[in-house]
Amino acid sequence: MNYYPSAIHNLIKRLGRLPGIGEKSAERLAMHILRGPRNEAEQLARSILDMKDKIRLCATCFGLSEGEICNLCADFRRNPGIVCVVEQPADMISIERSGAFYGRYHILQGVLSPLDGIGPDNLRIRELLFRIAAGGIQEVVIATSTSVEGEATAAYLHDILKPTPIRITRIASGVPMGGDLKYVDQATLKKAMDTRHEF
Repeated sequence: MNYYPSAIHNLIKRLGRLPGIGEKSAERLAMHILRGPRNEAEQLARSILDMKDKIRLCATCFGLSEGEICNLCADFRRNPGIVCVVEQPADMISIERSGAFYGRYHILQGVLSPLDGIGPDNLRIRELLFRIAAGGIQEVVIATSTSVEGEATAAYLHDILKPTPIRITRIASGVPMGGDLKYVDQATLKKAMDTRHEF
């Protein structure tokens, strides 16, 4: 039975669809928005719509960007000869926060998962090969998670990159087995990046 007016009930339902937000959390958020000033609710709504309108994938690394090229790819201080391959933009952010990497990135937008119908053609692997073929890349750091899918993706990338003259490295131990990069603490990520090894 619905005890709230429909406007509140609809907001709770929508907030409850967000990852990590259960019914009780959605209810608390809805009540907070209701009690807060109208201009805060308007700013929140505008921020969401602004993000949906402006954010797209970087044409080079496939990270999140407001322009054709993201800030990291446009930063001339970063080493263009080293490319770190990650699964999602959140993984790139985690590595950036560790302060351990000063190269460029390539975001696959997922991992190989045959059971879910995700094969090499569903990821940004072809674009990685194009970047390598264009020249200038000396090392590819594979920083996929240590889940079964992450390891399978790393092995696949290793196999297709092995014939190239590129140095292929994998982030070192320190990231727990089955761990997801976005939940690993920054010191562990820094250690893993600093001690990466040949693959």
